[in-house]
Amino acid sequence: MAAYNADIVGHEGTTDVITLSWFDDPEGLFPGDPALILIVNPDAAAREGAERADSSYSYETALYVVHGMLHAAGEDDLEEESRLSMRAAEKRVMDQLKTEFQLNGLFPERKEQ
Repeated sequence: MAAYNADIVGHEGTTDVITLSWFDDPEGLFPGDPALILIVNPDAAAREGAERADSSYSYETALYVVHGMLHAAGEDDLEEESRLSMRAAEKRVMDQLKTEFQLNGLFPERKEQ
């Protein structure tokens, strides 16, 4: 994930999710091309899910997907104010998803590798 983060985003170190979005330039897509690609870090999800009493691998993975989709929708978390806004949006979406899905069992358990 650190290599993807360096190559794609230009950031050093690992991250939980990388979002590649072409929603702002749909004309640049060929028919059938995806407009959104999320690269999710399963090792981070396993580690964070194990460390937090109120979380799990599955919950963290769902959170990373939500986080990535919020980036595609224009949310940003680089500055403090935008980070607070993004965390509030994550909470709203995750709370809604919890009403529809059992997030702790959504994905098969995985141990950090």
